Amino acid sequence: MLLAAPKAPGFMMAVLADGMGGKSGGALAAEQVVRTAKQLFDEFGSDDDVIKIMETIVRESHTVIQLSGISAEKEPHSTVVILIITPAGRAVWAHVGDSRLYRFSGPNLIERTIDHSYVEKLISEKKITPEEAKNHTLSNILVNVLGSSSAEPFITISECNELKPSDSFLLCSDGLWHYFTDRELGAVIAANTPRVAAEMLINKARERSHGRGDNCTMAIVKLGKPPKVEKTYKIEKMRRAI
Repeated sequence: MLLAAPKAPGFMMAVLADGMGGKSGGALAAEQVVRTAKQLFDEFGSDDDVIKIMETIVRESHTVIQLSGISAEKEPHSTVVILIITPAGRAVWAHVGDSRLYRFSGPNLIERTIDHSYVEKLISEKKITPEEAKNHTLSNILVNVLGSSSAEPFITISECNELKPSDSFLLCSDGLWHYFTDRELGAVIAANTPRVAAEMLINKARERSHGRGDNCTMAIVKLGKPPKVEKTYKIEKMRRAI
């Protein structure tokens, strides 16, 4: 979901959540994350701290999911990835779980978030390679989610203070990124509008999953050159009395 801040003109937020815990429980958890993010961003002001609101979104979403799990006798969980872009050209992003954010310059990957997953832990310990992780039998095990009753979620935050018109961001669930290389994602997003790129990626993910894919959700943000402002001059005619 892409959101504007009513009380902070020029600020934009993209938020994506991927629910877990059964078909209905997972959908409910993801919906609660998005709803919480919108409610808090509606009250966000230009002087408020961007990182603080992200931390508040994570904390309050975690609590709401826990409470809904108790009342519904389910165990819903959710991942989340959040991006906020400011009028000053600063981008800040945060994530919990394995929903990812990619930052591209043109078709080239600049950076991406690192999943809070068991296989990423194995990669960091050099026990497996990134290639082996993709098809690992425990690739769906997360070590950090919203709604868990056993641990408070931790949040990883990154930022960029020098955005360029060629920059673009992709927020997506594992139902999308699992089926693409970084190079493929960058090429599709750079060559197409966000809507066309999203349709192409979803169709190809369905094709590659052979009908066994997971929830495929994404948000694409592409920066463009600001419109040229035409200078206008007011010409005043002065009459000189003779």
